[in-house]
Amino acid sequence: MYGAQSARIYEAQHRERGKDYVAEAKDVVREIHARMPAARSVLDVACGTGGHAGPFTEVFDEVQGLELSEPMLELAREALPGVPLHQGDMRDFDLGRVFDAVTCLFASIGYVGSEDELRAAIRTFARHTAPGGVVAVEPWWFPETFLDKHVSGDVVRVDGVTVARVSHTVRDGDASRMEVRYLTADPEKGISSFSETHRAMLFTRESYEAAFRDAGLTVDYVPGVQCGRGLFVGVRR
Repeated sequence: MYGAQSARIYEAQHRERGKDYVAEAKDVVREIHARMPAARSVLDVACGTGGHAGPFTEVFDEVQGLELSEPMLELAREALPGVPLHQGDMRDFDLGRVFDAVTCLFASIGYVGSEDELRAAIRTFARHTAPGGVVAVEPWWFPETFLDKHVSGDVVRVDGVTVARVSHTVRDGDASRMEVRYLTADPEKGISSFSETHRAMLFTRESYEAAFRDAGLTVDYVPGVQCGRGLFVGVRR
């Protein structure tokens, strides 16, 4: 889970590194409308700071979000006034209603800890989806597409602060473990640094598809979108 420090620079830093939330949201909307043209409401699970939920408000009559990290949720509330945002765990939340579509993007599903938890999360999404409604989930990398020992590094400027980010990602059993270190230079506060570790499950395509079917959903895999990780899209029977 992201802490207060990285939450503050999270979305802006990813935008500066080239992440196009608007284009990604359009791809997801296209897949939703292909299956439910009249979709009017959407719940964005693991919404983070609201990068995808914002563009969704331009398309859907009703948008809500759910996020586990309170620091991320605070920033989403600043960015999306008037959009109902809830704190909750993707594996077992209960909002007491259904939506025409439920999304879980930016590979957030990888943060569940096992295949049992993956199935629990997808079942929870399905319970919050109206009959005939759509569930769209962006996976983390598959075991065969994951790049072991991957290193990345970027330097960007965010709100006048220079942020250097380096990461090293390795295989950790049936998951990946990414160590991220930040070095920030603020004209007023000087130089500081912090680090985080993120563990994400490397589920197979078959595991995702089985979880969708177990939850009473059809399932299609759309390759190429969402930074190349693709998108699983299902309809509640």
